[in-house]
Amino acid sequence: MRRICVYAGSNVGGQPEYQQAARDLGNELVARGLGLVYGGARVGLMGIVAETVLAAGGEVIGVMPEALLAREIAHKQLTQFHEVGSMHERKALMADLADGFIALPGGFGTYDELFEIITWSQIGLHTKPIGLLDVADFFAPLLALIVHSSKAGFISPAYAQSILHTDNPKELLDSFATYQPLPRQSKWTDLPAR
Repeated sequence: MRRICVYAGSNVGGQPEYQQAARDLGNELVARGLGLVYGGARVGLMGIVAETVLAAGGEVIGVMPEALLAREIAHKQLTQFHEVGSMHERKALMADLADGFIALPGGFGTYDELFEIITWSQIGLHTKPIGLLDVADFFAPLLALIVHSSKAGFISPAYAQSILHTDNPKELLDSFATYQPLPRQSKWTDLPAR
């Protein structure tokens, strides 16, 4: 592994634990010699993790669509900064540049990026690890929804269990280091047409 893509809020959230988790993750990435790929902003949790990695001498690659340059306040002091044309291009480039994906607390944008990369794994577009840094049980309701969806027959139990999660960055990255991709699962899309 060379780089980890981190999805995180463009706000800092309402609990100091969220900010500390962003700093802890940034420091753990650098301690392991892993670069950061992220959305390119200098605000929110995404800005904190980027600043932490930069301050420790690590590599930080930001990717931002032109339409968000002013709104998300682009960070221009990164190792690399890619300006792209759309959100679709942003997510695709971030996925191409990274060897794994971690979500910190965030809002709709974080969920969008997280669910898209999970879906890409499910349909076989990548076999990279995906994890949640579950700070202060932030992702507990989401994990419960995934279990509920699996029990209801909409998510394969294997995929439901493939999302790594813990509240500790070191443990999460340890699980990335030993991650084994799921064997290809059959889906309804694999069934012959009627």
